[in-house]
Amino acid sequence: MTTAANIPSWLGVAASLTLILLAGVVAWRTRLGITRELLIVTVRAFAQLAAVGLLLGVVFDYGGLPAAFGWLAVMAVIAGQVAGRRAAGLPGSRRNATIAIAVGVVVTMGVLLALRIIDSTPTVVIPVGGMVVSGAMVATGVTLRRVRDDARSSRPEIEARLALGLSARDAFAPTRRDAVRTALIPSMDQTKVVGLIALPGAMTGLILAGVAPLAAIRYQIAVMYMLLSAAIVAATLAARLTERDLFDQAHRLHPLD
Repeated sequence: MTTAANIPSWLGVAASLTLILLAGVVAWRTRLGITRELLIVTVRAFAQLAAVGLLLGVVFDYGGLPAAFGWLAVMAVIAGQVAGRRAAGLPGSRRNATIAIAVGVVVTMGVLLALRIIDSTPTVVIPVGGMVVSGAMVATGVTLRRVRDDARSSRPEIEARLALGLSARDAFAPTRRDAVRTALIPSMDQTKVVGLIALPGAMTGLILAGVAPLAAIRYQIAVMYMLLSAAIVAATLAARLTERDLFDQAHRLHPLD
């Protein structure tokens, strides 16, 4: 395969709004109450992607690798804020989410670059790093939300374990493990059925760009492994950091809002 797929023109992009119109009609007819939000997210996505496209062009042409790493750092901070907001009421949720995502990205990207699995160029580091940040963000958000909900609903059980003499870490261990396992279900399921139900994004993009399927598969395998790694590292660390904020020095569980 040597011929790249045609990229839609701006006219084609405008024509694709027909799909949003169709979705809006369905939402309106079924009274979902999301028609206005659908319009907002559509405009927002266009504006964000257009701005990102312009900035990426500058980074690729003039920024070099330092700018690429700076871009990843900004994405990790934003992702940490998004994931932390999903666990409102949890002490230090945004800080812990940001740290967990950043560590997950550093570890995963560090291995990819150190072993030369990917090229150390901005055109590779930023897109691949973006996928890593996104996967870590989702896993972290689910973990923190589950930790918050379980800490509220299972408070009597946790305090009972504390009363029996268990440390805060041991008393909270079942809640922490359940939260991390729940957060990893999407990544685990996606890895199990990759290629069987749908062709993943990286592989699809490479095939559309004219890359041979077997070559695209090699890249996709590395992508799936890195996403799973980033999710596990970020989710586990987020749960650990949050556990420390949930208990005081006397191993008492703080009340949650």
